[in-house]
Amino acid sequence: MSMSDPLGDLLTRIRNGQRAGKSVITTPASKLRENLLKVLEREGYIRSFERYEVRTGIDEIKVELKYNEGEPVINEITRVSKPGRRVYAKIKDLPKVYNGLGISILSTPRGVMSDQEARQANVGGEVLCQIF
Repeated sequence: MSMSDPLGDLLTRIRNGQRAGKSVITTPASKLRENLLKVLEREGYIRSFERYEVRTGIDEIKVELKYNEGEPVINEITRVSKPGRRVYAKIKDLPKVYNGLGISILSTPRGVMSDQEARQANVGGEVLCQIF
């Protein structure tokens, strides 16, 4: 079965996993998902993730969710750029999430990075999601 929005699926799995109090979730593997999870790990929103092979040619990613005193670290995770409506931002127009308390994740010509890293690299791109 094909999926129209794999990134939206990943964000929903994370959101649902944290609401259910799960410590680990799994998701089908792809380079974009892996790059987004690297940013989340770097920024401290998840503990870790690991890519493993289920069977020949089929990989999955195991994501270890992060909690602080029993509460999920991620309060809000939303998809900004969707398959039907792509959202791009120049370096000057990069949105600040909750006045800098949250992050936006962008897909730039230099790879997937947080809004702060994009400002330092002086590049804009497609705003994939916002996390607080």
